[in-house]
Amino acid sequence: MSTPFTASVVKRDPVVRFLVVGAIGYLLWYLAYELWLHPWGVLDRAVIDNLIRVSGGLLEVLGYELLQEPLNAEQIRTIGVQGGHLLWIGDPCNGVGLFAVFTLFLLAYPGPWRHKAWFIAFGLLTIHVINVLRIAALCIIVTIDYELLNFNHDYTFYVIVYGWVFLLWWIWVTRFAGPTRPVTV
Repeated sequence: MSTPFTASVVKRDPVVRFLVVGAIGYLLWYLAYELWLHPWGVLDRAVIDNLIRVSGGLLEVLGYELLQEPLNAEQIRTIGVQGGHLLWIGDPCNGVGLFAVFTLFLLAYPGPWRHKAWFIAFGLLTIHVINVLRIAALCIIVTIDYELLNFNHDYTFYVIVYGWVFLLWWIWVTRFAGPTRPVTV
């Protein structure tokens, strides 16, 4: 006999709970981002400015000379090194959407809240650091061969960044989420 889909099923079945909470969380994030956060622009701009500042600092520490931005650069969002081209960092590449998906997964997945708070912060920080490294590497790659830029942007770094997120999720599921109780019907 099948059980009707009710609030008790969501509470009892961890898979259903994860799917429902994750879907509702993603829908709320999507609406908030598309209707308010993205048009407002402050969050995307702050993340991109930080990516440019930290990536630029890393490149300078590695001995690269940064390209100067045009005079009207306050809205341009570019970074590059001598011998290459300025690379534009768009909103889809800043990691904000990935921050949301990572966080929603952890919030929807079972586990102790005392670990969720620090693990989310750790995950967001490390995802951002990987994005900084990605941008710095792309700036270097474009000095070697411009044709390598698209391949590395579209494939290599997707595998690295999403691989890191999946590794974080795997660590969460295996180390911190704890055993899930079997569903009794």
